[in-house]
Order: sequence, then structure tokens, then C-alpha cells
Amino acid sequence: MFSANGAFSILAWGNAPGLADRPNDVKHTPMPSNPGPDGILSSVTEKLEQASCSTASFAPILDDLLQHFQCSAGTIHLLSETGLLELAAQRGLPEFVVGKITTIPIGKGMAGIAAERRQPVQVCNLQTDTSGVVRPGARDTKMEGSIAAPMISPDGSLKGTLGVAKPVPYEFTSDESDLLMKVGALIASRFPR
Repeated sequence: MFSANGAFSILAWGNAPGLADRPNDVKHTPMPSNPGPDGILSSVTEKLEQASCSTASFAPILDDLLQHFQCSAGTIHLLSETGLLELAAQRGLPEFVVGKITTIPIGKGMAGIAAERRQPVQVCNLQTDTSGVVRPGARDTKMEGSIAAPMISPDGSLKGTLGVAKPVPYEFTSDESDLLMKVGALIASRFPR
């Protein structure tokens, strides 16, 4: 990892044994660059139109969000008639974590608090956060920088939440937070539930 002159070589990590052959190791998923705010909004609009506003559009939308925000895990929850957030799509989460987030009460965990407050909720590091926002099960994701945002329709009604996370500590900017809110509003405006 260190060169002859004592400098640290980041390239050595890319060739570390075992990383490439671990497909479910979200911590080491490559993070491509993003196309810009207009690109992600256009992409989400296109996917919603292609799927006639069905939940079938959510997995491809999550894929685009993960690429745009350079994240390796994400969720979309919809507000059910019972008043609970129900998982509609996810990417990059271990199955045992998915079981814990299938249904989330409003006010519990990052998604539930984002829904309750109707504004984004984020933590720089899920693994070390002591704010009380992070539920113990969230640490099982092995993610660190995370943000959840409500999906609010033009009439002001809550439709659900969406969230993305990185495997490294990260503070999302206000522009990134605003863009996630715009994506959420776009989904909410086209989803009648």
C-alpha cells in the first residue's frame, strides 16, 4: 500500500484480493459520476411515463438516483392507507435489513422522521450517529452518509419517502437535499395513491 518513497498508494486498494468477487458488498460498489440535476429529473419523468406511474418504475428510478448521488443503497417507501410507510423498492440492502424496513411507522427511523417533519433528514455517519434519528437496525446496512426525504404531492399530501446512502461518511449539500425533494415531489405528483 505504500510506495518506496513512503507515499500511500490508493491504487493498491482497487486490486485488493476479494473485493471484486464480492457482488453483495455494497461498501465497495463503484460510484460513477452524475449527469446533473436536469438529467436526473428528466430520467425520473421518463421512467414514470414508461411505467404508467406504477411501482414498476421505482427500481429503475432508484438505480438512477444511486448513480446520480454516487450512492450504493436506497429505498422508496409509500404511505399506505393504514398510515404506515411500506417498502416499494430498494437497492443495495442485505435481505435481513430489508425485513426490518418493510413497514415503518411515521416518526420512527430516518424515513419515518422525514415523513413526519416533511423535510429531509440526514446523518453524516449512520455507524456513529448518536442523535436518536438512526434506529439500531440501520447500522446493519453498513452505510454511513445517508439522507431520507419525504415525497410530497403538489396538493401538500405525503405520498411516501425516498432515501439514499453512501458507504462513507458524507454530508449531503443543500442543493443535493433540494434535488432529492424535487425527485420526491415528481414521483408524488404522478403517483395517485
